[in-house]
Amino acid sequence: MSIPRELYPTEDDLPYEEEILRNPFSLKQWWRYLVARADAPFTKRRVLYERALQALPGSYKIWHAYLRERLELVRNLPINHSLYQALNNTFERALVTMHKMPRIWIMYLVSLTQQKLVTRTRRTFDRALCALPVTQHDRIWEHYLVFVSQRGIPIETSLRVYRRYLKYDPSHIEDLLEFLLNSELWQEAAERLAGVLNDDRFYSIKGKTKHRLWLELCDLLTQHATEISGLNVDAIIRGGIKKFTDEVGRLWTSLADYYIRRKLVEKARDIFEEGMTTVVTVRDFSVIFDAYSQFEESMLALKMEEMSDSEVEDEGSNGEVGAEEDVDEEDDRLNVAKLEKKLKEFWLNDDKDIDLRLARLEHLMDRRPELANSVLLRQNPHNVEQWHRRVKLFEGNPTKQILTFTEAVRTIDPMKAVGKPHTLWVAFAKLYENHKDIANARVIFDKAVQVNYKTVDHLASVWCEWAEMELRHRNFKGALELMRRATAEPTVEVKRRVAADGNEPVQIKLHKSLRLWLLFVDLEESLGSLESTRVVYERILDLRIATPQIIINYAVLLEDHKYFEDAFKVYERGVKIFKYPHVKDIWVTYLSKFVKRYGKSKLERARELFEHAVEQTPADAVKPLYLQYAKLEEDYGLAKRAMRVYDQATKAVPANEKLSMYEIYIARAAEIFGVPRTREIYEQAIESGLPDKDVKVMCLKYAELEKSLGEIDRARALYKHSSQFADPRSDPDFWNKWHEFEVQHGNEDTFREMLRVKRSVSASYSQTHFILPEYLMQKDQMQTLEEAKDVLKKAGVADDEMAALERQLAPPENDTKSKEQSRVVGFVSAGVVESNGQKVTANNEDIELPEESDSEEDDDKVEIALKEVPDAVFGGLIRKRDEGDEAEDDSTAKNKDSDGLLGALERIKRRKQQAS
Repeated sequence: MSIPRELYPTEDDLPYEEEILRNPFSLKQWWRYLVARADAPFTKRRVLYERALQALPGSYKIWHAYLRERLELVRNLPINHSLYQALNNTFERALVTMHKMPRIWIMYLVSLTQQKLVTRTRRTFDRALCALPVTQHDRIWEHYLVFVSQRGIPIETSLRVYRRYLKYDPSHIEDLLEFLLNSELWQEAAERLAGVLNDDRFYSIKGKTKHRLWLELCDLLTQHATEISGLNVDAIIRGGIKKFTDEVGRLWTSLADYYIRRKLVEKARDIFEEGMTTVVTVRDFSVIFDAYSQFEESMLALKMEEMSDSEVEDEGSNGEVGAEEDVDEEDDRLNVAKLEKKLKEFWLNDDKDIDLRLARLEHLMDRRPELANSVLLRQNPHNVEQWHRRVKLFEGNPTKQILTFTEAVRTIDPMKAVGKPHTLWVAFAKLYENHKDIANARVIFDKAVQVNYKTVDHLASVWCEWAEMELRHRNFKGALELMRRATAEPTVEVKRRVAADGNEPVQIKLHKSLRLWLLFVDLEESLGSLESTRVVYERILDLRIATPQIIINYAVLLEDHKYFEDAFKVYERGVKIFKYPHVKDIWVTYLSKFVKRYGKSKLERARELFEHAVEQTPADAVKPLYLQYAKLEEDYGLAKRAMRVYDQATKAVPANEKLSMYEIYIARAAEIFGVPRTREIYEQAIESGLPDKDVKVMCLKYAELEKSLGEIDRARALYKHSSQFADPRSDPDFWNKWHEFEVQHGNEDTFREMLRVKRSVSASYSQTHFILPEYLMQKDQMQTLEEAKDVLKKAGVADDEMAALERQLAPPENDTKSKEQSRVVGFVSAGVVESNGQKVTANNEDIELPEESDSEEDDDKVEIALKEVPDAVFGGLIRKRDEGDEAEDDSTAKNKDSDGLLGALERIKRRKQQAS
C-alpha cells in the first residue's frame, strides 16, 4: 500500500524529526512538533498523533488533544458517518491506558449520547462507573441521568438507572419522583412519595417543604385513584389534615375527590359532611362547601343527561319485536341479563331520582348559614354574639331555638365568654314568655340567677329582667318580693363559707348593685308606701352606693310629702358624702329649695349655707353660687351685703371670669346705688390684676362713664392709661374711639398728645429694646448707673452700645433737682421747661412739627368741633361777660364772636394770617 507524498516529512520538518530520532520518548519534542504543524491538514497531524501515541501511549495530554481534534472533525457530520466509527475506535484505544481519566470518559459518553446509540452508551456508562473510583462517580452520573431522560430511552431502562443512582445518592429522590410523574408511573411515584414523607430525616435539595410534598401526594392519590393501589389513602390524607391545619379544606376536598373517582359517591358525601362539621375556619369551610355544591350540581346534571338518553332508547326499543312468550319460567330464572334488568327496575335502585337529588341540593344550600355559624362557634364556643345569631337562624322554629339556647347555656363558660352571657338567659326566658309559658320562663330566670357571672352587673341585669317580666304580667307583689330577695345581704355563715372556699361568686356582692337598688326604689315609690321607700333609700345610703341623683330624688320625695326638714337633712348628708364636681347639683338644688321654702324667715341660716357652699366650691365653679347668694341678699337681705358678696365673687372667680363678674357687679351697683358709686368698682377692677385685654375693656367702659358724666379730663386720662395695652396695628378700634373722643372734646394740644402716645406705643410694641434707655430713665428704682448696666446686660446689649447708653444716661453736673413725679412708662411729655431763663424742650426725643403744615392733620383733614357750654353752668358770670363784650370795639367783638364759633385748627390758621 503506497503512502501519499503529502504525508512524508518536508524540509521544514527535518529539525523536528532529527530531535525525535535522538529522543523519541520526549513529550516536549512531540508537543513542539504538533504545535509547529498546527496549520497542517488533519491527515498529516493524525499521522503525527499516531506516531506520538505509539511512542508515548500513556500521555494524557496528547490523547486529550487528539480526541478533541477528532471530535471537532465530526461536529457537523451526520451521526451515521463513518468517521464516527473511527472516533469511537480511537476512544476505545485511548481508554486502554486512560481508563482512570474521567474527562476522557465524559468526552466519549457525550459523543455516544449524541450518536443515539442507546445500548452501547448504557454499557459504556456502566464501564465508566466500574473503572472510575466512587469519588468521581458524580461526574458520570450527571451525564448518565441526562442520557436516560431523553426521549426514546425505554422507561424500564431509565427506571433501573434511577434506582441505581438512588443507591449512590439517596438525597436525589426528588429527581426520581419527577421522572416517575413525567413517565406516568403513578403507583411507584405514590409509594416513593409516601416513603419520603414518612422519613423524618429527609431534606429536600429543591427547597420543598413537607407541607408541599403532602399536597403533591394528595393530588397524586386523588387524581389517579384508580391507578394506585396498596396505599391507605384515607389514612394518609387524614394524617395530613391533622398535621397541616392551614390546608384542611383542600385536603378534605381531595379525599372526597378520591372517593368520587372510585365511584363511591355516598362515601364522598360523608366526607364532605364530615369536613364541613370539623373545620374551624371560614376559608376552609367555603372551599369544602363550594366543592360539595359543585359535586351535587354535576351529579344532578349527569342524572338528567342519563334520563334523556334512556328515554330515547326506550322509544327505539318499543318498535322492536318482543321476545317469544312461550319461554319457560325456568329459562327466565337462568337468564342473567333478565335478572339484572329486574334488579335495576327495583324501587330501591330507581334511576329516576332527580327530585331526590334536587331536594338534596336545596337542603344543602339552605343549611349554609347554619353550617357557617357552626364553624365560627367551633373557633370560639364562648362567643355570645354567634349564639344569638344561631338562634335567629331558627326563627319560626321554637323547638330548634330551645335546643340551641340549651346548648348555648351549657357550653358557654361565663368567665371565658366574649360578650354578655346573661343576655342568652334573658333571651331564653323571653322565648317562653312570648309563647305564654310564664312558668318555664320563671324556671329559666331562677337557673340564670344561680350562674356565677364575671361581673355583678350581669347578675343584676338578670334580676331586673325577671322583675320587669313580672311587672309586664301585673304581678306587682312578686316583683317587689324578687327585689327584696335580690337585695338581701348574705348571712355571716354564708360569707364565712365562701371565704373558706376562696372563690367568691358574684352573688355575694349582689346586694351592693346600684342597678338593683334603683329598680327597687322605683318599685317602692310606685307600689309601696312612704315608709318602705324611706327604708330603701336609707339602706342605699348605709351601703355607701348612693349617687347625687339618688340624694336629690330622696329629698324631692320627702318634699312632695311635706317633710321639708327631713329633705334638707338629706341634702346635708349629700354634701358631706360627695365632693366636687359631683356635689355641685346637690348644692344648687339644696340652696334654691331652701331659699324658696324659707325666704326671709331663716336668712342667717341661708347665709351660713351659702358661706359653707362657696368655701367648698373650687374657683372654676363658684360663680353661680355667688350670684345665687347675691340675689338672696338683694331679695331678702341688705344691699351692702349684696355688694360685699359681689366683691368677694370678683376675687374668688378665675381670671377668665373676672371681667364678666365685674360687669355684673357694676351693673348691680349702678342700679342700686347710682352711677357715681361705680367709680370705685371700676378703679378696683383696673388695679385687681385683670388680663391686659380685660383691663383695656374696663378702661374703655370707665371712660365712657366719665364722658357721660362730663368728666372729660378723667376720661382722657383713662384713654391714656389703657393705651399701653392696645397695639395700633392689631387693635385699631381703641385708637379710633380715642380719635373720635379727641375730635369731639379735645383741642390741638390734646390731639397732638394722642398722636404722640400712639407713636410711642407703636414703637414699644415693635422694638422693645430701642426704648430701653428711656425705660431706665423713667424707673424710680434704677437710681444708679450700675443698675442700668446690669439690666442692659440681661437684655443682651453689646459693650460698645452700653458705653453709648452710659453717656446718655449720665446726669449733667449742674443738675441739682430731680423730677418730683415719675413719668408713666412709654409716655413722653410734650411740654417745655425753663432753664436759666431759656426754654428747653423737656424731651430730647420730641419730634418737631413744621409750622406751615402738619402731614397727619392736613392729610386726614381733622377738624376739632367746639361744643357750647350751657349758660346754667356759669350762673352769674355770664352777665359780666356780656357787659364786657358791650364795652369793647364793635369790630373786635365781631372777630371774637366769629373765633368762638370756629374750630381749633381754623382759629390757629386765622391767627397766623393776622400775624403775617
